[in-house]
Formats: sequence, structure tokens, C-alpha cells
Amino acid sequence: MKKYLILSAVALLFAGAKTVAQPANFYPIEQVNLNQVELTDNFWLPLIRTVQGKTIAYSFKKCEEEGRMENFVTAGDVIRGKQQRGAAKARGTMVFDDTDVYKTIEGAAYSLTNAPNDKLSAYIDSVIALVAYAQEPDGYLSTWRTINPRKPTSNWVRAGGGRWYDLGMSHELYNAGHLYEAASAHYWATGKRNFLDIALRNADMLVKTFMTDPVADLHLQVPGHQIVETGLIKLFQITGKKQYLQLAKQFLDNRGKNKTGRGDYSQDHQPVVKQDEAVGHAVRAVYMYAGMTDIAAIYGDTAYRQAIDKIWDNVANKKIYLTGGLGARHDGEAFGKNYELPNKTAYNETCAAIGGVYWADRLFRLNGNAKYFNVLERILYNGVIAGISHSGTEFFYPNPLESDGNYKFNHGHLTRASWFDCSCCPTNLIRFIPYMPNLIYATSANRLYVNLFVANKAKIKIAGQEVSVEQKTNYPWDGKIEIVVTPEKQEELTLKIRIPAWVQNRFESALYHFTNKKAKPYSIKLNGKMLQGELKSGYFEICRVWKKGDKITLDFPMEIRTVEAAPEVEDDAGKYAVEYGTLVYCYEKPLEDSSAFPSFLTRKQVLNFNGKTLIPYYSWANRGVSEMKVWFGVKSEFSDSGKALAD
Repeated sequence: MKKYLILSAVALLFAGAKTVAQPANFYPIEQVNLNQVELTDNFWLPLIRTVQGKTIAYSFKKCEEEGRMENFVTAGDVIRGKQQRGAAKARGTMVFDDTDVYKTIEGAAYSLTNAPNDKLSAYIDSVIALVAYAQEPDGYLSTWRTINPRKPTSNWVRAGGGRWYDLGMSHELYNAGHLYEAASAHYWATGKRNFLDIALRNADMLVKTFMTDPVADLHLQVPGHQIVETGLIKLFQITGKKQYLQLAKQFLDNRGKNKTGRGDYSQDHQPVVKQDEAVGHAVRAVYMYAGMTDIAAIYGDTAYRQAIDKIWDNVANKKIYLTGGLGARHDGEAFGKNYELPNKTAYNETCAAIGGVYWADRLFRLNGNAKYFNVLERILYNGVIAGISHSGTEFFYPNPLESDGNYKFNHGHLTRASWFDCSCCPTNLIRFIPYMPNLIYATSANRLYVNLFVANKAKIKIAGQEVSVEQKTNYPWDGKIEIVVTPEKQEELTLKIRIPAWVQNRFESALYHFTNKKAKPYSIKLNGKMLQGELKSGYFEICRVWKKGDKITLDFPMEIRTVEAAPEVEDDAGKYAVEYGTLVYCYEKPLEDSSAFPSFLTRKQVLNFNGKTLIPYYSWANRGVSEMKVWFGVKSEFSDSGKALAD
């Protein structure tokens, strides 16, 4: 710890804050940045505060205890000759342990945007100083390779070689990608360059190595695990340096020659523009699809756009779980075949759900169609937040739709775990949850999109003026939403309100359909007057000269809905699931006490349905080991018949 404290003092000397410009936008539609949005709701705000107040500190502590921090010190000592290269030993078992530190910094940076914390800020600077200490003179940064170049910590990475050896599994470029993502977030949130400059030195080294001064066939290589592509593009957004963008595209264009040696597992089986089905490792895949969407937007590349459209259609209509989970198989953490959606053995990695949100948001900003946010919302409220416990210190890596209380589905655990040797999911949740307010609104010219229904107060720059927007709602427990719009000046603006697919009595997927009729239609009022109109790309448009205090009132009636899957999904044949609004519900039987009521939920947040108490899927396993299921046999599970359920 003495080294950490010394480096902390050094860091504070070089971490001066500056005013920072917002990143350049290359999409037709632009996110409204979270620093313009103040949450006031009782769903997301408590979760974000849990991450801010507990999970971030918990993760940093785990990174210290598990040797993540120590590896940066050891690598720095090796560089400076204080330890012998090859003789020193890295702690931990994963060659990408560095990324746990980066992702925690990223989440902490987003947290600082709306919750300034001098103590946390100083600690982040001390950790960044550790990272700087471990960076080699030419910019290279991957601690296990610096510590012992020929003997990786992970037994699934081939020993031998040196830098870039076994690039398909070495995760050196994956480490770089998360470094860039985190450094960009830190810069945008704080204005400081201490982390950004580390990332830029590393990126310049990648450009020299893989583009301008290729060694052997490195200019033909691709990352085994994607994310460096989106990271490079974020650095391009900040700096305008085209080589970062070009390298990101090069990595994508090079795919299809099986340079990784792992084919479709790494999405390296076909050129990306010829791919039309989601295959292989699900997290790698969705990160790559996000990068492809960036390229389609920036370059206006038709081939890229057509490919991602086909892949999206494949995922949305043949490979997504009811909860929004992605990735059917434990073997390879992979997508399965079309319609392969087992429940008990579902993998549905939390990281894949998070990556699915990033990808869906990009597709929305490229196309302006609500269908992407209809899927995004399903992933967000079910697949993503299931990964973190109510306490904020226990996690799911996989997210099955059924548990018998005996099958150790969670990487050797029967229920939530406090940490993993491979802790990509806990730290990914940390970087994502404070980021979530970025998804609520978006703008394009004089149009304001309302994509998520979250109580908040926002000040949004649109059409040359600042518009104040306030949402009041108890969503997702209640479908009543009030939106008050106050422009600086009276001017024509178009408000585009997403009408969720569930409100329209449908799914944004051919995989699922409701079996009972929706009793009440939704309604929209402006200053008390009912509005009518056709939806455009899934949005209800209100185009008018807005005045101070104009009020829109939405009523999305919520009812218990029963769901069936398409007949091609064999595991769900003859079964049904239950939804309420955007939430998927499940039955949970805690093995230690079947009568225990979940204290973290109110009575209004559970459903009493056909003699069973159902809880939101995201909330299961907060009481220890339990049995759980999302899909129920029509005749065997509940007292009512299937026919009665469908009426």
C-alpha cells in the first residue's frame, strides 16, 4: 500500500482539471448527455446511488485485494529494472484483469458527473497514476505481458512469443479498448487529461504497430476479443485523429480470414460485411456489431449498414430471450442456433446484455426507429439489472430463466456471487449503470426524442435554445407519465415520444406474442386535450410552437399479460410467461423459507397470479439459493387452465 500512497501524491500534482468539450457526434441523432439530466425517480436513482455509494468502492477494494492494482506496480517495477522481466509474477488468473480497473474508473467518472466527490476523484487519480507507472516507454500497456512476456497468467493463452503472440486470445487489444473507453469517459466527465494521455500514447503505438509500421503480418491481424474498435472511435471523437478511425475500420475489415484461429467463435469466419447471423461468443459479437454501426454511421458505408441490419433482424427474431438476454450456450459463452433458447442452461452473460444496449442505442441513433429502443428497454429492465443484487455487492455472470437450486449456473455458484476470478460482469455493471441517463433523451435538428420514461429534470440544447423538460412518473410500476416542456422562447419544435411495443399489444420480435387481450388503449393529452395521430417509426409526434409549462400526459395502462413463444422455440413449447408493463416476472421459491416475502420489494411490485406470488425477474436470488422459473407449464404450474389464461 505504501507504493499506492506515494503514487497518489504524485498523481495529484498532474491531474489539473480543464473545461472539456463534448465529443463530436457522427450520427444523425445525438444523445442528450447525462450532465444535462438530473434523475428524480424511485427506480433508477436508488440503483445508481447504490453503485455510487457502495459498488464502486467495493470494486476498487476487490481490485486491490485480488492483485489488480499490484500488477500495475509490478509491471512498472519491471520496466524500471526493479524486478527482472520474466521472473516476476502477475497476480490473478486472467490476462484482462487490467480492464476491471479501467471499467471501475469509467463508472466512477460517470458518477462524478452528477455526484461530485473529492475523495473519490483523488482516489481515481491515484489509480490512474498506477496505470501510468505500468505504461512502457513506447506506450504499450498490458501488465501481464510486461511482467512476463512468454508466460501468460491464463492457461488458455499459449505460452511463448512476446507482444501480440496468440492475438486471438491474448486480450492485449481488449485491454486497450477498455482503456480507451474508460479514459474517454473520464475526460468527458472531468476535463482532466491524466488518463486520456495514457490512452493516446497507447493508441499511437497501436497505429504505428498495426498500420504505419507493420511487423510481420500484424497489419492483417484482428483482435480476438472486440472492443478496441469502439474505443479507438471514441478517441477519434475527442482528437479528430483519423488514424484512430482508420485502424478501427481496418480491424473490422480484416475479419473473415480466421487470423484468430477460432473462426465463428471470434466472428472471424466471414468478412463482416457478409455476416448475416449472430454467431460465436456473444459479448465479442455485440461489441463488434456496435463498432460496425459506428463505421456505418461515420463513413455512410452501405455494406456495413446492410450487414448490421441483417444481424439485428437475426438476433431480434431468432436469438433473443424474453428477458432480452443474449447468448444461449455456456460452451463458448455463445449464441446458439436459430431458436435455440434453453432456460435452465441459458448463459445470457450480463456483459452481453450491456453490449446489446450499446448496440441498440447506436442503431436507433442511425435509423431513428423506436424498434431498437423497444428491444433496448426490454434488455435494460430485465437482462441487465438482473446482474446486480439489491445490495450492490453480489452479481450474476450468466442469467438463466430457470433454476432448480442445485445446478451451479453462476460460474460454480448456486446463486449470486460476491466476485469472480473473471470479474468482467461486475465491473461492466459499474461502468454502465451510472451511464444509463444518457439513454433517456436524444435530439436531431429541432426534434426531441423521449426514449425512456424516467422521472427527471433536464435542460436540453435544441435548435439553438435551451429547453427545460421534466418527467414525473412511477414507471416501470405505473404507466402514467407527465412531461412538462418549457422552452427559452416560443418556437416550433417536434417532440417525439416512443410508444413502447408492449403498449401497442405486440413484441418487437417474431419470437413472442401476448395470449390475452389488452383491455385498455393508451392515451396522450396535451394540456388536458386528447391527441390523436399515426405513429411514425414507433413515435407519437407533437409538432407545435411550445410555450412555458406545456404539459403532455401519457397513460400506458399496465395489466398482467401472458406470453407464449413461437413454436420453433422447443424449450418453451406448451408454456407461458407473465409480464407487467416492460417487466418480465418469475416465480421464486427460496429453499430456506418458501413463505419469505422479499423485503426489497413493496407489495405493489409483486403479482399475485393464479395462486402464486411472482416477482420481477431482475430481483430474483436476493434471498440466497432458490428455485426460479420464468416459463410455466399451462396445466401443471398453476390452478387455472391455459384456456382461461388466454381469455
